[in-house]
Amino acid sequence: MDTSHAMMSGPERAAIGTREGDVVVQTPIDQILAGRFACREFCSTPVPRRTIEQILRIARFAPSGANIQPWRVYVLAGAAKDRVSTALLDAHENSRDEHVSEYKYYASDLPDPYLKRRQEFGRLFYGSLGIAQIDLEARSRQTAKNYTFFGAPVGLIVTIDRRLEVGSWLDLGMFVQNVMLAAAGRGFQSCPQETFAKYHRILRPLLSIPAEQMVVCGIAVGKAKVERPGRLMPRADIDEFATFVGFET
Repeated sequence: MDTSHAMMSGPERAAIGTREGDVVVQTPIDQILAGRFACREFCSTPVPRRTIEQILRIARFAPSGANIQPWRVYVLAGAAKDRVSTALLDAHENSRDEHVSEYKYYASDLPDPYLKRRQEFGRLFYGSLGIAQIDLEARSRQTAKNYTFFGAPVGLIVTIDRRLEVGSWLDLGMFVQNVMLAAAGRGFQSCPQETFAKYHRILRPLLSIPAEQMVVCGIAVGKAKVERPGRLMPRADIDEFATFVGFET
């Protein structure tokens, strides 16, 4: 996050992004929400344990049904993070087809407009890296960067009790979002990474994850190399997803 931007006084406004329909920032929380991005290139600058503790302490106030708080987090840094990265990189290189996530992230038959958005993501993301979508080796090398947490000094592995139902996954999503927003509010960026779920059989013994816990995702946390890059991915404007009923104006 650009700290000078974050210090704008209340009356000031700044448009985030350049695409039609981008938000006009009006409040400090707007600045954090609009300034957060999925960072895939971090500085090596350490993040102190106390900072991560602060982030998790505030993130725990995410709402959850009946206050069951279904999240578990394994926080990795230093040699412990390196051991995990080494094991996952080896699996990605030598045995990736032997591993599969315990849950499905995407529908098998993804309908429109979601299929078109996913295809556009691939075109824009790999295009921004100069990688042709048919270049499977280059795409694999890019995927491998996930397992080093994109160079971030801190990596989180997030799990949920498999005995819980889909409502608890809603709660977990709000917690994960809180983690990323709390990090952004402290001048750090993050990247949520579903791909860690694929290697749960490797993560479980390395982190002593109990059998009842399902690996959901990872989160990279650190200082971004580029503080505020141009917004790459378009977002649907509200007229595409919101229906207003009962308003007079």
